[in-house]
Amino acid sequence: MDLDFGGKRVLITGGSRGIGRAIVSYLAERGADVAFTYKGNHEAARELCDTLARLELPGRVMSLAADAEQLDQAKETIERVRETFGGLDGLVLNAGINRDKPLFLMAEEDWDATIGANLKGTYNYARAAVYGMMRDKAGSIVCISSVSGLKGMPGQVNYSATKAGQIGFVRSLSREVAKYGITVNAVAPGFIETEMWEALPEKVRTGFLGDIPLGRPGKAEEVARAVGFLLSEEASYVTGSVLVVDGGLSA
Repeated sequence: MDLDFGGKRVLITGGSRGIGRAIVSYLAERGADVAFTYKGNHEAARELCDTLARLELPGRVMSLAADAEQLDQAKETIERVRETFGGLDGLVLNAGINRDKPLFLMAEEDWDATIGANLKGTYNYARAAVYGMMRDKAGSIVCISSVSGLKGMPGQVNYSATKAGQIGFVRSLSREVAKYGITVNAVAPGFIETEMWEALPEKVRTGFLGDIPLGRPGKAEEVARAVGFLLSEEASYVTGSVLVVDGGLSA
């Protein structure tokens, strides 16, 4: 199923690398006007914009430096996207971090930073975008959660808590805004080939692969396709759902 996003206007938070980058590319290559945020990696953001510009795509691509933990920056970002693109049809809440440690070694700052980036960031951008979508009586919000929010992973108490929290957030918000024609869903990736995966020691990666029924990590593009489906008209009757993309890890 090759979806067409011509005329759609979408914002992705944390879009310069990894899964976020794959989502930006997937939507832009299918005709959407795409904006994405990044916190500090100007080079990665510029390189992505340049790469997509060379493809001479029909849609526009715009990068915006913003800290997901700052509500005022989220509001400014949403306003700028709406002004530039003439509206906002989709929001992908992807920005986040992980600071993995066993709980007995976890510093308070590691807990607070993960909660701030992952949960507060989700609140900030959804809060900033949802009123405009309610006014338009249309829109789709997709939150990038994780299999860690479903299964729980040792050494990820803080991360798993935020990802489980995002699922609760999605299920609650979906019921609040359904009457306005807005869908709200989550995608829960498992182990995906990103910089985070590559940074793991080979022995650790081998151990994780043994737990995945399909026997391999996923690709960022596979997550992007799931996000694209939830943003599309094909998923117009899907809301409050969690689409798991984990090779069977949580089955």
